[in-house]
Amino acid sequence: MFNWRKLLASLFFLLMFLAGGAAIAQQNKPQPKTRILFLLDASGSMLAKWEDSDRMTVAKNLLAQLVDSLEQYQNVEVALRVYGHQSGRERNDCKDTKLEVPFSANKNGTVIRKKLEQVVPRGNTPITFSLEQTANDFPADKARNVIILITDGLESCGGDPCAVSLALQKNRIFLRPFVIGIGIAPEYEQQLSCIGQYFNAADVKTFENVLTEIATQTLSETTVSVELLDEQNRPTETNLNMTFVNALTGGTEYNYVHYQDSKGKPDMLEIDALVPYNLVVNTTPVVVAKDLKIKPGQHNVIKVKSPQGELYLRQDGPSPYGALQALVKQHGSDQTLHVQVFGTRHKYLTGKYDMEILTLPRIYQKGVEVKQGQTNTITIPPPGQLAISSQMQGYGSVYELDETGKQTWVCNLPEDNSRVTLALQPGKYRLVYRMKSAQASKFTDVQDFTIRSGATSTLKIFNR
Repeated sequence: MFNWRKLLASLFFLLMFLAGGAAIAQQNKPQPKTRILFLLDASGSMLAKWEDSDRMTVAKNLLAQLVDSLEQYQNVEVALRVYGHQSGRERNDCKDTKLEVPFSANKNGTVIRKKLEQVVPRGNTPITFSLEQTANDFPADKARNVIILITDGLESCGGDPCAVSLALQKNRIFLRPFVIGIGIAPEYEQQLSCIGQYFNAADVKTFENVLTEIATQTLSETTVSVELLDEQNRPTETNLNMTFVNALTGGTEYNYVHYQDSKGKPDMLEIDALVPYNLVVNTTPVVVAKDLKIKPGQHNVIKVKSPQGELYLRQDGPSPYGALQALVKQHGSDQTLHVQVFGTRHKYLTGKYDMEILTLPRIYQKGVEVKQGQTNTITIPPPGQLAISSQMQGYGSVYELDETGKQTWVCNLPEDNSRVTLALQPGKYRLVYRMKSAQASKFTDVQDFTIRSGATSTLKIFNR
């Protein structure tokens, strides 16, 4: 025969341990309110024999003991919703669900225990509709909303409980539910595990252990440390922004700037273990660690490889370009990662990058290498200047000439200005220009010229 006294003692000492941990945490900061909604299956199959009792009796007794223990928490509220208990199975009532005991700021454990005694399994298993109704069960104020679904069967009304659960989680109605399956065949477990975190209670003892595990996950403190590893897997990187992202909703849960002490040890961060996380380390480009394996009630160490080096963009002498910029892209990619200004330093993940420097003409550098812990200095020669003096406004373009004489367009000249000064990189060029007053294309003026670093080349265009 099942030892209920032993179970009660185990739950009591577990909750005392968790309460002590919570009390210590509360000394540091206020703990968020946690609301736990028990969603209990009372369909007819819950009368099936289970070891020395039946499924419903075991579930009622275990829930009653857990609710009693939870009353010791000042920041925990509980409620009870039951389905399948108001109509017989012959009526096929797919709306047979009821919030039997709502949440209350006052302790309502006695009310829940009495209600459990009155519940008699009768009908079907409308899990989907019951989950939909839970959206109205939780008060609107901010809290950690938790659902513990206990069932011995699958959805019997043709609904999609997985889609409903996902939608309610994305709307932040509740966190990822706990689902306890009683007597569920392995081939059907997938239909319940998509609702939330699934536990298979194959026997009464396992059911007891599952409730203990859920209580630990829900109420105990969980911490993490993040080690940012270099290429030798040493935790040497730090001072980076880290974003803990809800892997389900995509929303930001926590933002931190990484810290480690003088001994190279990162600090501990407290997080909610009931949320599924991706960790985004905001390097250039970002590093994403997906589906973090967080063990509730423990300290977790997360290791993310993020070796970095530095690019320093430098130009000799004063720049007539003003704040000269470079578009930095991953090698072989067309997507701009970062716009870096000359005269600045910026860290990148180790690897190769392509650069487009916004000079006239533009300078392209392929396969610029960034090595761990090193600075790669990119230097370009200072430009010269082209000064164009014209008696009248006109239309013109500047072309770059290569060694074979092939010309490549660089820029157009402003039409409303007869005196133009341009900063150009050293090289050979061609000016093609026609004044507005000229009456034919044959009056186009073509002049070749050379630009030298730090020098000014002057061209004069006369009216023809």
